[in-house]
Formats: sequence, structure tokens, C-alpha cells
Amino acid sequence: MTIAGIGAVTGYGWGRDALWEGLLSGKSAARLYPGYGLERDHQGWVARVPEGGDPDVGGSRYGRAVREAAREAVADAQARGWRPGRTVGVLQAIVLGDAYDWRDFYINDGGRRRNRDFIRLLPSTPISMLTQEFGFHGPTMDVVSACSSANVALITAKLWLDNGFADDVLVVASDLSALPDLVQPFVQAGAAVTEVEPLQGCRPFQEGSRGFGFGEAATAFVVSRQVDRPYAAVLGGAMTNDGYHVLSVEPSHQHIFDCVRIALANSGVSADRVDYLNAHGSGTKQCDDAETAVLRQIFDERPQVTALKPLAGHCQAAAAGVEIAASAIGYEQGLVVAAPIVAPAHVNLLDGPTPMTGEITIKTSLGMGGNNSAVVLGPAS
Repeated sequence: MTIAGIGAVTGYGWGRDALWEGLLSGKSAARLYPGYGLERDHQGWVARVPEGGDPDVGGSRYGRAVREAAREAVADAQARGWRPGRTVGVLQAIVLGDAYDWRDFYINDGGRRRNRDFIRLLPSTPISMLTQEFGFHGPTMDVVSACSSANVALITAKLWLDNGFADDVLVVASDLSALPDLVQPFVQAGAAVTEVEPLQGCRPFQEGSRGFGFGEAATAFVVSRQVDRPYAAVLGGAMTNDGYHVLSVEPSHQHIFDCVRIALANSGVSADRVDYLNAHGSGTKQCDDAETAVLRQIFDERPQVTALKPLAGHCQAAAAGVEIAASAIGYEQGLVVAAPIVAPAHVNLLDGPTPMTGEITIKTSLGMGGNNSAVVLGPAS
């Protein structure tokens, strides 16, 4: 399976070029917004998606972002020689959906709306709108796997293609839920940091990291076996669950190790062939400990490491979508994008954009509730 087209709406702006150029800049997409500080009336750093998109889609920034990412991915794939097969499926990686509109529904509208205005809140509605717009009639499904959702959606798409359920799949991963009321609990729990610029607060694999900065994004991929100029190949993947705790990572990391080993076996790739670890890299101590253990136990400290959340923010359900888009574009551009190092760091951590000299990338994603996933990428050839 290959990635035939990419679309992205992120804190850097509308379009995959804005994402790529933002990552190359080495500067965070976050900006200061009121209401996100430790005190509710203080400002805080968040990589929110700016206003934009097609006004004809409607008033929801979330709805416009989902549609724009999907449209860009489809147009990109078609420009690269993709022609939709008879059966095109749609998968949406999602957790909270249109959190801003749900807030307005309860607070501003008192829980009452006309039917058509209420229906747009449902997680099935974006998929329905996409199938209507593009005339797709294959299987459709929402994928909910916490912050691992985008990885899991791509793995599910590969399962559909391998088993003949679809000829092609449009995968959309979206999360525009950085409301102050939803960010604050993560700050209070010590997992997120908003009072300092992300490169200072979120330092995966570096000393002094305090957690992740929040981000928003909608990303989309057309995945297919029939395209003239694909970005990269999705070789395989795997999913496991710690079965341990709603927030904490199981201390032995055994189930994360199992996930990575199964992903490698599923892809037909040995551990010594992996050149890059595109890490979940949330910047929390338990995540750093887990992925450092993966590097040591499975890869014998060989792969170079990139962690992009200091730049794009932690985009929740769309996080892995942003990070896989960066890897896929990187294959075409011959670059591995990475955040600049700002403190003493793991020896394998890349310091800013680096020429790509290897071939195989493994993308790990660790979601709340013990949701582990890994996707293996390689050159399109």
C-alpha cells in the first residue's frame, strides 16, 4: 500500500505546504491565546488551526478543516496519477470531533437546534459529506483509539486493501479540540504545558521536558496500490493495549515492545533495517522512558530519532497523521524533519532537518488507555 496523496490543515496554516514549510522553519506553530494559562484569565501557548477554508462548507472551523484536508489529498493523488477504483472506502480517525460546536450547542443554544444543525455534530456526518462530495461508495468507519487513532486508521486501511474490502481508501484524521476547558485538565495533571513556548516546555528525549503542548490538525491521505508517483509505502503495522491504566503506561513496557515487534514482522522488516524512529515523543517522562526502552531493547540504539510535537503540538487523534505526513513528504524531498535540540539530548535525536540517508521508518504512537500502535514506512519503490 502506498500513500498517493496528502492533505493537511495544522497550526501552521491551511495546506500541506504550510505544514512542511513550518516544520522546516524549526519554529513552533503555537501562538499565545487568552484563557490557556495556569490561571484562566492568563494567556497560554497552543498550536490552534487558524480561521480559513471554504465558507460554503459552513460555519464550523472543524468541518471546513476536515473537508479541506480531504479535498487536498484527493486532488494531490489525482495529480500524481491516481484514479479511484470501483470501491473507495473512507476512514475517519477521531476522538472528540467538533468540540467547539458541541460547546456552543450546550452553552449558546441551550441544547436545542434544528435537526440539520444538530446532525452536523455527529461523528458520522463528516464521513457522509465526504462520500457525497467525491462519489465514494466503499466501506466507511470512524476509528477511535485515543492519540493513536491516526496510526490505527492507516493500519485499518491496509487491512481493507489486503482483504479486498476496498480498492482505495481515503483516511482522514482530525482533532480541533483545544478548548481551554479541555486543555486545562491535562495541564493540571502535569501532562501538558502552556505557560512557556513549546520548544522550552516540550523536549522529547531531552533534559528538562515538562510535557506536551496542545495542537490542532486535520490530515488526510489517499492510500492505494495504483498511483504513478506515490510518496511512500506503508509496509505494515500493529496495535496492542497495555490493559493497565487509563492514563499511565505499563511500567515494564512489554506490550509496547510486542506492538513494535509485531509491526516489524507484519511488514517483513527486521529490526536492524530500521533507520528512523518517528516517535510519539509527547515530552512526558513516561513516554520518553517507554520509547527510550524501545530504542534500547528492540533496535540496539541504532535508529535516528525525530519527535515533532515541539513544533506542531500534540494534535491528539490527528497527531500521528501530522507526523506520518511529515515522513511521507520527507521521502520525496530527501529530508527527515526534526525539532531543534535545545537541551542535553539522547545521542540519536536529530537536531533539525537532516538529509535522509536511510530507508525504513517506524512510526510509534501511544494513546491514553494503553493504546499502542506502530506503522512501518519505506520508499515508494
